[in-house]
Parts: sequence; structure tokens; C-alpha cells
Amino acid sequence: MVTPLFLAAAVVAVMFSIFAISLRNPVYNVLSLVVVFFAMAAIFALLGMDFLAAIQIIVYSGAILVLFLFVIMLLNIRRGDRLGSGRRLQALLGALTAIGLGTLLVWAASRLAPTGGASLPGAVETGTVVPIGRALLTTHLFAFELITLLLVAAIVGAVYLARRESQ
Repeated sequence: MVTPLFLAAAVVAVMFSIFAISLRNPVYNVLSLVVVFFAMAAIFALLGMDFLAAIQIIVYSGAILVLFLFVIMLLNIRRGDRLGSGRRLQALLGALTAIGLGTLLVWAASRLAPTGGASLPGAVETGTVVPIGRALLTTHLFAFELITLLLVAAIVGAVYLARRESQ
């Protein structure tokens, strides 16, 4: 029963991720990304990673996508150009590169030997947030704070770009 659900969630995630990059309306892009995040949460839940599934829904589908929608509404973005419009050769080369990299990734993943699973070193409390919190606030603190600064810079840049010139 788990395998068909996993495959269905994977197909939905791939299909809507293609929609997220190919649709012309930015609001539709964000809504497609919401479906991708929910499908990824379903995959995490099926793999027994309940904490990651909950975080996927709360943080990404909740906070990050609300931020994306806020920026889109703030910048008043209407519609984007069609993918590859005016640059047929670049669009063809980009599509061929993406197909080649995807094929290489699938081939490399098929060559990997299955393992028992990944865990943080010294993680005694499996299934809890303690090892994740300890890793985020000790060994990965710099990356955690760098991501925070990156999000703040993105918000400041969006506000600056959306600012109207007063006359």
C-alpha cells in the first residue's frame, strides 16, 4: 500500500514542479509550488520522517510561500514571457542540458547501493527534534544564520524594487 502512495506523490511532485517553472502567471507558479511541497511532505511522511513532513508543511507551505506571494503582490508582477521566447537556440540547448543532467542523475542514483539509512553522528534520540536542533545550533550555526541573512536581504530588495518614486 505504501509503494503506490509513494509513486503517486512522486508523480504529483514532478508534474507540479514542471508547472511551477513553465506557467506564465507567477501566482500559478507559487500555487504549483504549494502542491509540490505538500507532495514532498507526503513522501517524507511515507518514509517515516514525520518531523520533516510537519516542517515541510508549516515552514515551506506556510511561511516561505506566503513570503513569495507577498513579494509577487508587492512587485505587482503580471505575467512572464513564454519560456524561451525569442531565443530558440538557447531554449533548445537548455532543454537538452536539462534532459542530459536528469538522465545522468537517474543513472547515478541507480548505481548507488542501498544502505540502512542516514542519521546524524551521535544521534541517540532517533525520531525526535533534539539531534536536528543540536546540529543546527552547533555545527551548522553559520549556515543557519547565513540563510536568515539571505532571506532578510531578499525582503529588503523586494521592498526597494517595489518602492514608487514620489513626485
